[in-house]
Amino acid sequence: MSFESRMADTFDHALTLPLTYRSKYILFSDCHRGTGKHNDNFLKNEFLYLAALKYYDQRCFTYLELGDGDELWENRSMDKIKEMHPHSFEMLAHLYRSRRLYVVYGNHDMVKKDASFEKKYCKTFYSDQHFCHQALCPDIRFYPGIILKDAMQQKDIYLTHGHQANIMNSTFWKINRFLVRYLWRPLELLGIPDPTSAAKNNTRKEKTEKTLSKWAQKQDVILITGHTHRPMAGTTESPFFNTGSCIHPAGITGIEIENKCITLVKWALSSKNDQTVFVKREILGETVCLDDI
Repeated sequence: MSFESRMADTFDHALTLPLTYRSKYILFSDCHRGTGKHNDNFLKNEFLYLAALKYYDQRCFTYLELGDGDELWENRSMDKIKEMHPHSFEMLAHLYRSRRLYVVYGNHDMVKKDASFEKKYCKTFYSDQHFCHQALCPDIRFYPGIILKDAMQQKDIYLTHGHQANIMNSTFWKINRFLVRYLWRPLELLGIPDPTSAAKNNTRKEKTEKTLSKWAQKQDVILITGHTHRPMAGTTESPFFNTGSCIHPAGITGIEIENKCITLVKWALSSKNDQTVFVKREILGETVCLDDI
């Protein structure tokens, strides 16, 4: 199956959500929630992630997670991930109950496409706040993509993880998972990065982004992905955006969609003049409005 065929299949089975001037969406990807061990890159940024989601929850945004929310290549156990990050799953459960959570699967959590995953792992979690098991996301569905359908029929926004650009991360993802789990994970402990990863190999990263950008231009749609971990603000000439990731040492990045405008944002630690430390929201690049495209 070619790249174009993989993208067509993704959006043939995508969820459709409305896009109006009243729509408010926050997009994060590549959280890679882990089990709390040395390779759990989400752990150090979890407080930023929670601060950001609380901010958006108070403003009634809908959270769209664009893949690789959980690290299920390096880790076998989803239960251990839930045990390590109860506060994050508490927030996800709250958003799900409020009907403001939709999840796309990526290559590192491709197992979520199997209906048995929801039945086995998404029914309950242990709440540290209430000291008991509570409902997590029962009956949730995981999607290959999401289409934000413009009510004014101007230009739709297509959302997916972005792993479709590489056949080893899509069609042959099980082979890549095996290599990461048993070859590259041990080698990374010795300081040798995974050369097959679009997030860690700059050549592969640029190739992936170029492939996705050309697809968006050819289809005449706005495309937003994750996968490469590099935040990108698109333009009217190149309507390709990237959320970045939630595991960068300098903070987490995401994309806000409000008033039919797209804004790339960063959440990081900052300090005031009195040396008080706080979590700061910062706008990166220029906001792009659909009316201008």
